[in-house]
Amino acid sequence: MDYFPVFLKGSSLKVLIVGAGEVGARKLELVLKSTQNITIVSPWVCDAVKHLVAENNLQLSQREFVEDDLNDKNIVFVATDSESTNRAVHHLATQRNLLVNVVDNTTLCEFITPSIVDRSPLIIAMSSGGIAPVLLRYIRQKLEALIPANIARLGTFSEKFRDSVKQSLNTVTQRRYFWEEVLDGQIAEDVLQGNDIKAETDFAIALAAHAKGEKTQGEVYLVGAGPGDPDLLTFRALRLMQKADVVVYDRLVSPAIVELVRRDAQKIYVGKAKSKHTIPQEDINQLLVDHAKLGHRVVRLKGGDPFIFGRGGEELQTLVEQGVAFQVVPAITAASGASAYSGIPLTHRDHAQSVTFATGHLRDDSINLDWPALVNTHQTLVFYMGMTGLEIICRELINHGMPSDMPIAIVASATLAHQHVVTGTLTDIKAKVDAADIKPPALIIVGTVVTLREELNWYQPTTDDGIFKREYQ
Repeated sequence: MDYFPVFLKGSSLKVLIVGAGEVGARKLELVLKSTQNITIVSPWVCDAVKHLVAENNLQLSQREFVEDDLNDKNIVFVATDSESTNRAVHHLATQRNLLVNVVDNTTLCEFITPSIVDRSPLIIAMSSGGIAPVLLRYIRQKLEALIPANIARLGTFSEKFRDSVKQSLNTVTQRRYFWEEVLDGQIAEDVLQGNDIKAETDFAIALAAHAKGEKTQGEVYLVGAGPGDPDLLTFRALRLMQKADVVVYDRLVSPAIVELVRRDAQKIYVGKAKSKHTIPQEDINQLLVDHAKLGHRVVRLKGGDPFIFGRGGEELQTLVEQGVAFQVVPAITAASGASAYSGIPLTHRDHAQSVTFATGHLRDDSINLDWPALVNTHQTLVFYMGMTGLEIICRELINHGMPSDMPIAIVASATLAHQHVVTGTLTDIKAKVDAADIKPPALIIVGTVVTLREELNWYQPTTDDGIFKREYQ
């Protein structure tokens, strides 16, 4: 982050605004939402500033800025139309280690004012670092429409009972769970509807129950992270990721998705790391049990869909045996993501009337599949975890009757900006993959639907320098 987000206590602010034109008026209006300890210095003052000064009894010095104006101030806004004045004030303020903002000049800003959605006491502040103000306004408009105006009721309600909850529940985790249940449930609905008496009565009952420790064991959420693009997460997946105390994830979960996890959650990586062995599945299963029994909310975050070659069923069996509660959140599986983002439909009336998902990596590291059943020219085959055995897969399909010129595609890092697709036939795909230096994670798609890619390919990922990646046809 180029800018560190922080909220400053309004009652501690001592603000100087240099410049009293229309731009200065806008900054003055904003600062007045937090404090009236404001001094304005400017030889010329617009009507809007005059009105705000009179209405709020502010200190106005109608003259040129002098260095002593910085005395006893801790934050400075500079909004004059004189570049030399702006630079001079910035120089003097930074010499005193003051926070200074020269309006519309980010290079002279030690801080920037964010775009704000104000539902006091709930405040949402956003920034693009001055790079994309139009996009920021667009996002703010979306949030303004999404968040009810009366959401402030919940903030006031929470503030009213904050101390009583703190006295009744000993740990931060207990308090968090309690408040999340309140805000997710009927009590919050009653508050928003103005049913305060009912809400307060139900709140007291719920708090007493939690104080008795009636709900101590945590829960495991088996969450599909999808094929990689964070935009393809489900709303429920994102909500649970934001509530988790512990997140257990593997190498198929993209860094951009891990970034969406609650900041103070414990993140445990259980994938294969360089020079280390993969953590045994049994150990992962027990890890989920142990953390849940400590009272944690545990998200087991898995690439794709947890029930499609994600070993989700094995993990849940252990939870059932140990009496741990769980929920399952499905996701877009890797096959669907790779198919959609490579322009290769998995089914098509002229090509494939069925689709089969198969694994190219069994428990014993073999690829001992029912090859005769897989050889069907009117279906699409998708192999997960098949890159190591690509040569064997192609050979066995041909040996069991599939045409050697059957189209095949390899889709690596599907849905991500560095997605890479290689197409060919069963006889030449291995050489093309080697030439392209394709690395897992990648899926294999076999079938005549692959020929539709040239017509239907819509997604054009780019390299970091903006040049389209070369694709091997």
